[in-house]
Amino acid sequence: MPSTKGKEKVVTIDGPAGEELDIHPHPDAASGSNFGSDSDSDSASDSNSESDSSSSESDSESDLDEETTKKFLATLLERARKNAAARLLSRDAPKHLAADDEEDVIVLDSDEPQKDKPLPPLDPGTLPSPYIELGSSRKSGPSAVRDIDTELVQQANPSLDTPAPPSVPPELTNTGKRLTKKERKALKNTTAGPDWFDLPAPAEAELPRLYREVEALRLRNQLDPKRFYRKDEGEGKGIKGLPKHFAIGTIVPTSTPFGTDSGDNLSRSSRKRTLVDELVDDAEAKSYAKKKFKDLQSVRGARGRGTLAQRKAARRLKW
Repeated sequence: MPSTKGKEKVVTIDGPAGEELDIHPHPDAASGSNFGSDSDSDSASDSNSESDSSSSESDSESDLDEETTKKFLATLLERARKNAAARLLSRDAPKHLAADDEEDVIVLDSDEPQKDKPLPPLDPGTLPSPYIELGSSRKSGPSAVRDIDTELVQQANPSLDTPAPPSVPPELTNTGKRLTKKERKALKNTTAGPDWFDLPAPAEAELPRLYREVEALRLRNQLDPKRFYRKDEGEGKGIKGLPKHFAIGTIVPTSTPFGTDSGDNLSRSSRKRTLVDELVDDAEAKSYAKKKFKDLQSVRGARGRGTLAQRKAARRLKW
């Protein structure tokens, strides 16, 4: 560092926002330099011992001054860099805003419909069940509130919600006694079960009457020449070939307002009591049955009574 006699060197650096920084060298450094210059001027008149002591003192003081000036310059350089960075930020920011202020941007949706924005789906998907369960009408009773904690416990332990089923009560007769094993088996066979809509088994006393109806159904191949049906399993076995569970129903007439007659319903006189009577009364079935009867009679008549002479004449040789 150059030394000046009786003068201090001043360095000015611009700080942030027009601040000026004055750098003054350490006062000890100036006094040391002056002391060195005085010792140099007086060295000619003083003795050699005094010059040596003064030179050693000046060297130590100059080393201390150099260290302090280096630290001071380093701090000034760091402050200058910070000021330069602050200036660059202030240039990029808008002029009407301060360095520490922030601009709030509020965007409002326009009232005009956006064409590119897709419409939300109408189906919301599976929704959770509501907490309040309302009745179907006002008279159904008060509304119920669901307890979610209780439902979660019931889902975790389903055995708590569903108690053990009660034991089946024993079947009793009309007199109040328990049914025997044979009676329970007979009672079980009275119907075909819930899978077949509890189709009943007819009583044994009704089997001869029902056999005619079932046999007429089995002979339906002979009633219509244009329809062919598969052969029934019990066909040709008589009453023993009847199915175990079956029923024959009647067509219920359609109800009309005020009980008036309708074209869809048959009159009372035209209704038949049995299925065989219905088939016999049918015109098409009657004509076809009459035709088949004539064919059978012609075949039987060709081999019947009074045909022996004709058969012998047919066997004679013709010359």
